[in-house]
Formats: sequence, C-alpha cells, structure tokens
Amino acid sequence: MDRQDLGVIGGGVGGGGQLKDIAACAIFMLDPEGKVATWNAGARRFGGYEASEVIGQSHARFFTPEDQAAGVPAAARRAALAEGRYEGEGWRVRKDGSRYWAHAVIEPVHTPSGTLIGFAIVTRDLSQRRAAAETLRRTEEQFRLLVQGVTDYAIYMIDPAGRVTNWNAGAERIKGYRAEEIIGDNFSRFYTAEDRAAGAPEVALRTARCEGRFEKEGWRVRKDGTRFWAHVVIDPIRDDDGELIGFAKITQDITERKDAQEALEQTRLALFQSQKLDAIGQLTGGVAHDFNNLLMAIIGSLELARKRLPDDPRITPLLDNAMLGAERGAALTQRMLAFARKQALELRAVDVGALVIGLTGLIERSLGPSYRFETHLPRDLPPALADANQLETAIVNLALNARDAMPEGGVIVIEARREAAGPDRAASPGGFVRIQVKDTGEGMDEATLARATEPFFTTKGIGKGTGLGLSMAHGIAEQSGGRLIIHSRPGEGTIVEIWLPQAREDKAPGAVSKVASADPTGQPLTVLAVDDDSLVLINAAFMLEDLGHRVLTAISASEALGILDRESVDLVVTDFAMPKVNGLQLVEKIAQKHPGLPVILATGFAELPAGVSAAAIRLSKPYLQSDLAAAISLAQFSVR
Repeated sequence: MDRQDLGVIGGGVGGGGQLKDIAACAIFMLDPEGKVATWNAGARRFGGYEASEVIGQSHARFFTPEDQAAGVPAAARRAALAEGRYEGEGWRVRKDGSRYWAHAVIEPVHTPSGTLIGFAIVTRDLSQRRAAAETLRRTEEQFRLLVQGVTDYAIYMIDPAGRVTNWNAGAERIKGYRAEEIIGDNFSRFYTAEDRAAGAPEVALRTARCEGRFEKEGWRVRKDGTRFWAHVVIDPIRDDDGELIGFAKITQDITERKDAQEALEQTRLALFQSQKLDAIGQLTGGVAHDFNNLLMAIIGSLELARKRLPDDPRITPLLDNAMLGAERGAALTQRMLAFARKQALELRAVDVGALVIGLTGLIERSLGPSYRFETHLPRDLPPALADANQLETAIVNLALNARDAMPEGGVIVIEARREAAGPDRAASPGGFVRIQVKDTGEGMDEATLARATEPFFTTKGIGKGTGLGLSMAHGIAEQSGGRLIIHSRPGEGTIVEIWLPQAREDKAPGAVSKVASADPTGQPLTVLAVDDDSLVLINAAFMLEDLGHRVLTAISASEALGILDRESVDLVVTDFAMPKVNGLQLVEKIAQKHPGLPVILATGFAELPAGVSAAAIRLSKPYLQSDLAAAISLAQFSVR
C-alpha cells in the first residue's frame, strides 16, 4: 500500500469522517515503522501538537523517557501484531512536557491481501479518573488503617453465610484470635454453647438482613474460654443492586461497665433496704411505745386489782391469766423495741462461749431426738459487748427457727470465733465476735431472704410464729454496735450470723440498767407524776397512792413546772416521750429551778441523749409496782 492509501485513511480520521467527531479520544495512525501518519482533533487536544508537528515523527515521543528507554513503544506494537490487539495504561507526555494518564488501544491494520499498512491507535485521557481512584485508594487505606488501629472495638466483616472475612486489632485484643486463626471460620464460635444451641447467631444475621440492623448485649466467649459481656451491632452490606454481600460487625467489651452497673444497683438496693428497715424500725418503735403505755395501764391495774380483791378462786385465776397475757404482750413489745433499737440494753462484757454452753441443755430439750446439736467454741474467744439476757433470747430463737426449717430433722451448729475485721471487712481496733447458727434445712430464696428481718414476716404459717425472732436479733445486734447477716439458698440450709463488737471494758459507757430491786423506806412522799397519756398517768397515780404517797398529776411539762412553783414536792416521776417539752428537757428545767429535787424518768426507749443517767433515775416501761418502789428508794438514796 502506498502513501495515497494512508492518506485516504488519514482523511477519514482527520477530515470530516466519523472518527473526527470522536473528540473525546486521541485517534491516529502509525505506519509500519511506528511513525505518525494521521492525527485527529482529539489527539491535538490531548498531546498539544498540531498535525504538521507530529506526522512523520516517531510514536515514541509521546512516551516518558523511562518508557522510551525501556522500549515500551516498540513492545506495544509487537504485542499488537502478535495478539491482534494491545491495550494498556500508562503515563504519556504532552508537547509542554506535562504528563497525563492514558488508556491506549493499538490494533494492526492490514490490506485485504494481508499486508501490514500500519497501526490504529485510540487513546483516552484518564487522569481525572485515576486521580479519583487514587483518592479513593488513599481514603480506603486510611479507613483500613483507622479500623486496624481501633483496639477498643472488635470490627470485622462476615460473609452472608456468617464466615469471618477480615479482622482488626481490636478483635484480636478482645477475642484473643489472630487474623489467620479466625478468617474463614463461622462467627458463631464467639457465642456461648447455650446461645449456639438456641440458634442465636442465625437469629442475629436474620434480624440484620430483614430489619437493617441487629443490636444486643450478651455473653461472648474468648479464645481461652473466658466469657465477657459484649455490646454487639451487626449491619448488612449490600451492593449497588441491593444484593446482600455480607455484614459489618462491631463488638465492644462492656464487662467492666456491666459490673459497675451491677455494683451500683446493689448499692441502690442496699440503700433502699436500709431506708426501708429504718422506716419499719421507726414505725415499729412508735407502735411499741404506744403499746407499752397500754400495757402500763393494763399491768398496773391488774396488779392493784389483784391486791385489793379478796382471794376468790373464781376471780383470782382470771386476774392471773390476764396478767400472764399482759406479760406476754410486754415480751412482744420488747422484741419490737429490740428491732427498732429502742429497747434499753444493759451492755456488758459477755463470755459468749459460757453463755452458749449454758443454753445447750435448753436448746437440746427444745429440739427433740430428730435433731443433732453441735457447738464449736474456741477457748480463747474474747468477750463480746452485749446484753446477756437479750443475746440468750436471740440465740434460742435462732435455734428454734433452724429447727422449724428442718421438719424432717437435721443438724444445728452454733459456733463462734474472733474476727479482726467487721462484716463489711473494715478493720476495727477492738475486733468482733461472730456467732453463727447453722442449719441443714430448706433454705430461703432471694425474695424470702430480703424480707427475713422484717417484723411480723414469717413463713411458718398462721399462728405458728410472730415473725419477730430475726427482727429482734437484728435489733439487738445493731443496738450493740454490730450486724446481723443471713446467708441462705434453697436446699442448702441457712447461716445466721450475729456480729458483736469485742468488749474492751466490763460495761459499756453510758449503759443504764433497769432498776431491779432496792429497799423502800416506807416514808410517805409528795410525788408529782407527769405523763401525756391519761391512762398511764392514772395508773401511775394509783400505784403511788397504793405505796402510801401523796400524788399530784400533770399531763404536760409546762403544767408540771407550774405545779412545782406552787407546791412542795419531794419527787417527780415523768414520762420521756411528751410533745413540745419532753421528759429530759423537763429534767433539765427542774435541775435549774429546783436543784436537788430527785427525778425518775420512765421510758421504753433506749436511744436517749447522753447524760440521762446523770440527770435522773431511769425506769424502763412497762414496770410493776415493785419496780416503781425500788426506783423511788434509789432516787431518795441518791439525794442523800
């Protein structure tokens, strides 16, 4: 083929033919030696050369010096001849020396007889696309580095079948697997055996696929078999056509946060229980105080009636029975006050070992042959600070509770030991004595355990228990400066612990004993009785008159002070809990205005301000006439 034939092709490319309209591409012809034979407008725009500047010039001039030195232009033509087509991308050089990224297609052109007449080249400028692709590549690389750099979250992909396809550093840190150990395995291996059996992994993927997201917290398993509490998010990944191609999964280890929340919840519940018990204690104490006043009127009236009535076999047993009922009511009030920490306790150093040994016979007789009773008491057990009588009652009640929890029989163990730290594990200079009453009975569930120390709560059935045994023990322990703790599970028995502070003195400072006995003088006195409860006031007045004293009465502290200004009085007997001005305040006013006048303070409360014992003789309610007489004798003796 001669140059005229090339000119015809060139005319088609450069002048008015179809190829001329393809301005988006550089289209030109080379002769068999690789020299430019034609040049279109697109080629002029891409390369910056006019046709007259390049026609007849070597095709290699459009390549970079590096490619020229490597023989890339000739290699491309040879490849086109050998394969019938060459296609590739690379840098090209414009007339001004700038470079652009080109996509080139080279095809050999032959005559019908098969003679090579040249090469047709189509080149497109892909610089912008390449720049965008490079930007995307850098962005993806930065994102990959970012994901790999995150160590607080396990971030990885899974395919539609649930197999792990990639793995970041956070996943390795949290779950313990290296990438080569886990990629290709199903993500269900991170679930517990229970969750796998329940189909939890499949539910997670199904939810993410159908609802567009799955989010949940639960236990997950590390490589070493340990568990952690995880917050999991799974999102589906779809292609441009909406087809599911996999899932993105993010897992965070929130075990510490869960533990902190649980600890906070336990603290909140403990505070709630403390507030609840405090409210119940206040209510119980108030009820017990009012009940004490009623018992004062009942017991006093019964005692006086029995003295004044003739010994009639038809009446005396009734009075005795009524007195026994009243005394049982008084015992019930003492238990209520013990729970409310408002009962007067005589705190002394108590040999717990000797006390328990002394109770052994009583407890064994109460248990019966179906029960085995054991004690474990070290010889070097230090004394505890407690009220011995109340502690005896508490231990006996706990032993009987243990018996009732084992209807078919069992073992009851009472043991004691010294503890350097208290039940909250806080160190104490004096230490504690811990008394445990254990049984092998039914145990208690959490709901029952939470209410065990509530007054009047019992599981023994109607008429079989007052529900005050544990609450009384709780009150005694708290009032003594210790704690009551219960450990129990259904089917595993119960352990009740009474923690008492170790005694450092023979008797606790400020403890006030109930007046038990003293020799009455028999000398008539003018006594002012003060109480805001008319029933109690009348009862006290009758008792005093029956002892031979002249009695004046007042229903308030202000009325009592007015009487003292007008009358000559030898002794004042006053209640403590009165409105506006209480009994202790009345004692202080009497000491200021009438120094030396003896005062007896009658109360059922234990939590009184400091200095009560120094200001007045204390008489615990409810009291008998003999207790009142003994207190009067002691008050006269203290004045002398």
